Amino acid sequence: MAILELLDVPVSWVLVQFYSFFSLFMDPDSGWTWAASIVGLVILMRILLIPLFVKQIKAQRGLQIIQPQMKEIQKKYAGDRERQSQEMMKLYKETGTNPLASCLPILLQAPIFFGLFRVLQYGIAQEQPIGVFAWSQYRDLVSIAHDATIFDVPLWATLWLANQVQEETGTSALTVRILAVILIVAMSTTTFLTQRQLIVKNTAPDNPMVRQQKILLYVFPVVFAVGGVNFPIGVLIYWFTTNLWSMGQQFYVIRNNPQPGTPAFEALEARKKEKAARKAARKAGGSTGGSAGTTVLDDEGNEVNGESGEDPDAASGNPKRVQPKKTSRSKRKKK
Repeated sequence: MAILELLDVPVSWVLVQFYSFFSLFMDPDSGWTWAASIVGLVILMRILLIPLFVKQIKAQRGLQIIQPQMKEIQKKYAGDRERQSQEMMKLYKETGTNPLASCLPILLQAPIFFGLFRVLQYGIAQEQPIGVFAWSQYRDLVSIAHDATIFDVPLWATLWLANQVQEETGTSALTVRILAVILIVAMSTTTFLTQRQLIVKNTAPDNPMVRQQKILLYVFPVVFAVGGVNFPIGVLIYWFTTNLWSMGQQFYVIRNNPQPGTPAFEALEARKKEKAARKAARKAGGSTGGSAGTTVLDDEGNEVNGESGEDPDAASGNPKRVQPKKTSRSKRKKK
């Protein structure tokens, strides 16, 4: 428990700083100000995790490259699990591949998740000043955060304790349940879609880890849905927001820098070919249009064909038009 308590200070400090900022143009007593602060916490944490996300991509690519060697080891030492593990570790060391690097972003989000859970559940819900809320300059924020609501539901309310919330605040237990269920469904759905996006578009069909990933595709949403009944509304907002960030970030990477041999990589190559074809067509159209619009005149000022130098009237079979000679002004006066 002492280790988890260490998370209270940084998480609550960031939360309070965002709250102070949003209070400049939002209602300080509103739950939406605190909800916006939680979203700000998510954005800051995810920006700080971008370098680890890059390492995650490199780790996934490394695993993709050594897949043939991994299959050979699995086939060669199929009956010896210990030797198979040894050879795998040797392969990882030789190629500089770290399988755990692909899990780093989600592992490092866990402390933030538990820190926010403690601040809401054991601090604000019970009006106990923990983290920076115990500091004299922030102590009055505990009661403000406790009374703040969105849709009349406090941010520390949970689906499991809906009746208790009704007794303490007067908010209908049904209202608490409806909002909690909506957020739980949103959290679980975005978790599923994020995993599916990765498997369907950015995983090679022959990847030996596809089977495990497909199992986790359905396990994670169920785990979050079941555990979500005990998550405070603020934590549900946090997890839903971080899922949206993951989906957007993952979509950008998959579209612009997919792993070779995946459907997303084939789609990228097709877009490149299509773009090159359009560029070539525009260049060819521009040169054709330029030559067609060129007008060439002969020595007498008559228009001729720009490509062959031939008189257009002669080419069409019409008699050649003769330009009448001009007479000088003095001769016209004499007449």
